[in-house]
Amino acid sequence: MKNICASVGAVPTHEKKDKVEKGEVEKDEEEYIPMRNEVIFYLKEAPEYQISAVGEWCENARGDIVQEADTYFLHVMTGQRCESAWSCLTGWSEPDEKSMEKWEALCGCIEELENIEVYICDEKRVGL
Repeated sequence: MKNICASVGAVPTHEKKDKVEKGEVEKDEEEYIPMRNEVIFYLKEAPEYQISAVGEWCENARGDIVQEADTYFLHVMTGQRCESAWSCLTGWSEPDEKSMEKWEALCGCIEELENIEVYICDEKRVGL
């Protein structure tokens, strides 16, 4: 009978775990899909008064939210990120008092919305 030399390579469990933690071995990771939605809040009585808001979050392949939404507003004139509807009006003024009252009414309505994150992430247009 012949002697057959065979060897089996085995990696100790603790070494494999170290490689996984260092990123040398791929984990079974879920792919996260970045999501974004922009909504326009407007006054029903005067639709030309509008403030936009954006929601950004991540979902997995099953559609489950895996990262909380980052929500913010866009400045009316510059489009820069604002943390509140009211801050969208800073740095400029309307020519007349009546227009400013409408902007303030819109901001007040937005501020009063409950669960505003849901509107920002799910809707396209919201009349107030």
